[in-house]
Amino acid sequence: MKRSVARLADGRELIYFDRRDDADRSMLDEREPSPRPPASELRYDPLTEEWVAMAGHRQGRTFLPPADECPLCPSRPGHLTEIPAPDYDVVVFENRFPSFSTNLGIYQDAGGLSEVRPGVGRCEVVCFTAEHSSSFSQLSEAQVGLVMEAWADRTAELSEIPGVEQVFCFENRGSEIGITLAHPHGQIYAYPYVTPRTRQQLAAAARHTGGNLFADILAAERAAGVRVVAANEHWTAFVPAAARYPFEVHVYPHRQVPDLVALTPEERAAFGPLYTGVLRALDGLFGVVMPYVSAWHQAPVREGRDLAYLHLELFSIRRAPGKLKYLAGSESAMGAFVNDVLPEEAAGMIRSQVDH
Repeated sequence: MKRSVARLADGRELIYFDRRDDADRSMLDEREPSPRPPASELRYDPLTEEWVAMAGHRQGRTFLPPADECPLCPSRPGHLTEIPAPDYDVVVFENRFPSFSTNLGIYQDAGGLSEVRPGVGRCEVVCFTAEHSSSFSQLSEAQVGLVMEAWADRTAELSEIPGVEQVFCFENRGSEIGITLAHPHGQIYAYPYVTPRTRQQLAAAARHTGGNLFADILAAERAAGVRVVAANEHWTAFVPAAARYPFEVHVYPHRQVPDLVALTPEERAAFGPLYTGVLRALDGLFGVVMPYVSAWHQAPVREGRDLAYLHLELFSIRRAPGKLKYLAGSESAMGAFVNDVLPEEAAGMIRSQVDH
């Protein structure tokens, strides 16, 4: 793998990850630079004990442009994009509209009981392929491996930023989920705090007796078998017994590791075929492109690393042809989920499509 670092016209960092050592990445960003927004403002909610980012500059971000105006495609004459090169394998760059950054502004007391502090951190965009009409499920094993190398590289480097407490790699896919760009891509958030979901999981793991909670869940699902949808020597994909979403799949490595950086070359190589098979199975359920969120759960930078267990959670809001599960009153207001599809039924449906 060749790693090349460049700068965009406004100073944002861009990193190429190439399979070829002779890839030329000397092209310059010829666009006029625009001012970079300051970091968001974090406000603390004393009722939920959670931080909320106020990032008003994100209102102006690009929204569903036509394919010939996509900012994530390679640059070409007459259309300069975020990637100056005429082609690329995998590219990572600093988000133009970040939720968190190191470009600090001026922050004032919000009043009331809410503490206010800057949203220090970093947000990056990961372009999985230069092919605009492709998807993660279409990537070759080598290409998935390159994406994993990029994820691990960025996890390690972003974890070193002062103030960053957790690194989150994820992909949103499909207009139903709320994507703003159709090009196959994901994002990476370097948070200045440990996220609520991670805190909740680590607290449950700390209370668990008899072994590691995540490892015990994986062992129980493998033993039961009824909700397992795919497995190989290093990974198992299963629908959790208490799935929140109609179609939800968790993918666990068989060995407890804290993050993507800690995976062996063999584990990284084994992930791609299993994961892309699950994605294609989801697309095959109803014969339409399945919208989804795919989220890597990694250990925080400093705390709970002995309890954490790297895993991926993949879920879709589609529950049937032409029907979506919207987060209604119970889910949105109370955080109390009601699932319309039995996990065992969902697992059987997905399993029937694997490798078809």
